[in-house]
Amino acid sequence: MIVTRFAPSPTGQLHVGNIRTALHNALLARKAGGRFMLRIDDTDAERSREDFVEAIRADLDWLGLTPDGEERQSARLALYEQAFERLRAAGRVYRAYETAQELDLKRKILLGRKLPPIYDRAALDLTDQDHAHFAAEGKAPHWRFRLDHGEAIAWDDGIRGPQHFDASAMSDPVVRRADGSWLYMLPSCIDDIDMGITDVLRGEDHVSNTAVQIQMFTALNAPPPRFAHEALLVGGEGKLSKRLGSTGVADFREQGLEPMAINSLLARIGTSQPVEAKQDMTALTDGFDLSTFGRAPARFDEAELLRLNAQLVHAMDHADAAPRLPEGMDEKAWLTIRPNLERVSDAREWWQVVTGPVECPELSDEDAAFVGASADAAEAMDWSDESGTWKALTEALKQATGRKGKALFLPLRLALTGIDHGPDMNALLPLIGRDRAAQRLRAAGSRPAA
Repeated sequence: MIVTRFAPSPTGQLHVGNIRTALHNALLARKAGGRFMLRIDDTDAERSREDFVEAIRADLDWLGLTPDGEERQSARLALYEQAFERLRAAGRVYRAYETAQELDLKRKILLGRKLPPIYDRAALDLTDQDHAHFAAEGKAPHWRFRLDHGEAIAWDDGIRGPQHFDASAMSDPVVRRADGSWLYMLPSCIDDIDMGITDVLRGEDHVSNTAVQIQMFTALNAPPPRFAHEALLVGGEGKLSKRLGSTGVADFREQGLEPMAINSLLARIGTSQPVEAKQDMTALTDGFDLSTFGRAPARFDEAELLRLNAQLVHAMDHADAAPRLPEGMDEKAWLTIRPNLERVSDAREWWQVVTGPVECPELSDEDAAFVGASADAAEAMDWSDESGTWKALTEALKQATGRKGKALFLPLRLALTGIDHGPDMNALLPLIGRDRAAQRLRAAGSRPAA
């Protein structure tokens, strides 16, 4: 069984990049009938917050990405200790004492000599006496994972293809701080083993981490999962802007966007497949295929997101929209107004056009007189055939005044709705009704010209 995971840190809200990672892991697992797991990476006790944990769960639920199970790293510390002790006994982790300033100086010296700025493993030469001396000074060590320079690092990446790394060209990573707290790399591997994670799908900025972690899996006597690294998400300027990087699920909800519009866009950008509005997760799951992912950055276009959102709204049934519609807006009104909406929340503005009040823009004296006189025609005509009300009104006025085309239709629309565009008046006028229509026409006709 394929098992994937999404592993956010609860130090803030989920943003667009996080959502995309969660979505792709969920789709990968669901297509194979597998499991999608949530792992809360909350080992940073100072920055992790419970309200962010709750927000992550709520956001995933809203997007339709409810996980099949959840683990929290803060509850797994004993497991990390056990694995750490095994690595320590095997000589795969070692103590080091360099300060950040000392390490920075070493890097600058290597760069000045045009050498790779990798750690020189000086700590491996420390003697028991040296360690005792540091302990006497009250200086606690941090711990590094010792890479095996003789072991080739290679894997067949699900998106990038064959990957090869030379361990001797990489620094031994710090896996534990001097205060005993954990960095990301080792606990993540321990979790993946214990949780039975079979596939890790993440951003290409983790490629070098994967090279290191493959050796960690080997050192822990476990086969590594399959890895796939997708191109990073970029904004319209060609990079992930600060604004886009901070745009979260809460922002999308506040904008009135549909979850499936977000999912439809994030599932397909960066692939060879067309970006199309999908009504449900099943359609996205069926079409998910890592072989369609490209190496070029995936461009997130907010205009495209709005386009997809509008497509979903235009296909939405009244029953689905009803809880978010203004009071009194029935199915007939929804079907009339729906083609003009980008968001369901826009229906409130259009319902105001129907129920009023509306203010007619300034008309010429001639147009004002025309619409004022048309109120009598509106009151006198038969409204029983709702589908023909607008046609009957305009035909009567055309015969009475000789007006036609824009000169006939536009002043009437302005007087009846206050705007020069919108739903088909054949459908809109019956919603406005006889009394409101006549009242608006008279009001527009009585307004003095500027």
